[in-house]
Amino acid sequence: MTEEMLDIINPLTGEVTGQALRSKCHGDNTLWHRAVHVLVFHPETGDILLQKRSRTKRIQPGKWDASVGGHISAGESIAEALLRETEEEIGLHCKNADFKFLFEYEIHNEIESELATVFRLESDGPFSFPADEIEELRFFPVSELKQRFADGNTDDMTPILQKELAMLDGFLS
Repeated sequence: MTEEMLDIINPLTGEVTGQALRSKCHGDNTLWHRAVHVLVFHPETGDILLQKRSRTKRIQPGKWDASVGGHISAGESIAEALLRETEEEIGLHCKNADFKFLFEYEIHNEIESELATVFRLESDGPFSFPADEIEELRFFPVSELKQRFADGNTDDMTPILQKELAMLDGFLS
């Protein structure tokens, strides 16, 4: 399997300035690149679908994460990455009109630097996922997630998921 190539961007302008292998981007936090994340909401209950990362993942193994998350490959548009990642990670075939933009923000840590664009999608499935990457998919009631934040019971969530939930309009109020 060929390793994914990512566009390197200028974080201030979004302009593509080069390309690098994913493994290089995940060890050099000066190499800014783009990612898409999707939070799937149940259309009737409003519950949020989360994925539990496989325990074999190098980064944040066994932790709850956004419904869908992935890098935008070199030369790929945000729209193309949304469709590809949603199909690869949770088995849904969607149209770009199904996605609603939520927000964009920077992820900068010791491992990597990303400009993440986050979208909302409403769906109740059916879902399927690659068992080597995802251990479980489960809908969580928003009230349960809010209570976990209030209790400080978020250790089993990725820091990125914690930040994204906190950034949702009205989530922490």
